[in-house]
Amino acid sequence: MRYSRRDVLGWGVKAGAALGAVSVAPSIVLAESRRPQVTSGVMSGDMLSDRAMLWSRSDRPARMLVELADNPAFHGARQVRGPEVLPSGGLAGKLDVVGLGDIDMLHYRVRFAALDDPRALSEPVEGRLRLPPSQSRDVRFVWSGDTVGQGWGIDESRGGMTIYDTMRRQRPDFFIHSGDTVYADGPLEESVTLANGETWRNVVTPAKQKVAETLDEYRGQHSYNLLDANLRRFNAEVPMLAQWDDHETTNNWYPGEWLEDERYTEKNVSLLAARGRQAFLEHTPVRQRPTAPGRIHRRFAYGPSLEVFMLDMRTYRGANSRNRQTESTAQTAFLGEDQFDWLRRSLKESTATWKVIASDMPIGLVVSDGDAYEAIANGDSGAPLGRELEIARLLRAIRDDKIKNVVWLTADVHYTAAHHYSPERASFQEFAPFWEFVSGPLHAGTFGPGELDTTFGPEVIFQKAPPEGESNLPPSRGYQFFGQVDLDGDSETLTVSLMDAAGNMLHRQQLTPERV
Repeated sequence: MRYSRRDVLGWGVKAGAALGAVSVAPSIVLAESRRPQVTSGVMSGDMLSDRAMLWSRSDRPARMLVELADNPAFHGARQVRGPEVLPSGGLAGKLDVVGLGDIDMLHYRVRFAALDDPRALSEPVEGRLRLPPSQSRDVRFVWSGDTVGQGWGIDESRGGMTIYDTMRRQRPDFFIHSGDTVYADGPLEESVTLANGETWRNVVTPAKQKVAETLDEYRGQHSYNLLDANLRRFNAEVPMLAQWDDHETTNNWYPGEWLEDERYTEKNVSLLAARGRQAFLEHTPVRQRPTAPGRIHRRFAYGPSLEVFMLDMRTYRGANSRNRQTESTAQTAFLGEDQFDWLRRSLKESTATWKVIASDMPIGLVVSDGDAYEAIANGDSGAPLGRELEIARLLRAIRDDKIKNVVWLTADVHYTAAHHYSPERASFQEFAPFWEFVSGPLHAGTFGPGELDTTFGPEVIFQKAPPEGESNLPPSRGYQFFGQVDLDGDSETLTVSLMDAAGNMLHRQQLTPERV
């Protein structure tokens, strides 16, 4: 349905039996047991200049109903009939709302109606999102990754996942979740004794007491995180661009892998990944294309000065290996040819001043998988080998295509850092200098710092990680991090700040755009 701001303001009572009128009609008396319930709040995401995805979940089969307005009082609001939510889709509803080009701040309200009686309505849950501008203006967004990992779940006595409230209070225009949105391979214990003698007490659900294998168990991983009030409040106010990494399925997975983990009865990782992908897509506001079902890499322009390119470094990779191959093959793939071509073409097409590549794994940090390597770097600081061959080709293409002002944002390694890459320090020198900023975890164990492979010439400008000899620190220790990016609408200066869970700025890097 396409509609303008004037349409929204003019609809009013013309919308017919508006949700508010139905819910307060004195002649309707319904047993509470017949009314659906909104179980996990609301969220939005994948916003474009004139459209956005809206999401919510019911406790039973129902019809999703949404009210839309350009004001918080919902004056002149219109009801939009959404999809039926069914057990086959995890009872989650997603609605792609289009025709929003004249609206700056969209306010929405979600209810569910019983399928056997449309008068039986759930209580409403409200959300809002700011749409990308058509003209230059200041923009702020945040990014991070890694939620409920390494045994650290929701401890309500400690306020739950408070970093989400810290990010919300920064009033960002949107949020990039850089992957590991859940830890489907990380069961929770009800209590964990901390090093100082205190007890961490997890909220525990059946789905979080074992590794996920069935589709419903994967769904339960996402539902668990949404029990946290901080996260639900954040989702209602800040639209999300979501990526996935490994823990939405299982640790360090790759297509075609067969597990040797005795915790799993299902050893076929590709089957597990299919279930994990379905649960991820059901529980995030990721827009799906009929021509590319299941696709996670995509791009979003946010005004004339900024465009975000969301990568998928999991779906198309070859097997984890010693990563020392001297020629590019299917074994050395990380993005894969189709995604590589899409990214190069999209960067060339972009007219935005700043091109932000949202990468779910870092470029130069060594991430091991036993005797193999999980990420790009292989610990050999010489010429590119293995997966580094693909990244070398990409960095060369960015230079040759004269693409300016590329910034990489990532998570995955559970500490925060600012890395500057330069050919002057590199073994491979056919690229232009660029920045990579690392953040996370949001609510998981903290590790690091990691070893840098100097093939592409990275230099640590800043990092914060646990003290030497300490690892898997709980969120209560304070080593939880997110990044904040501020774009000045007039000068187009981009300022990247690395933040901790309390909202303290740890490091700030101001970047001036390079003009063509």
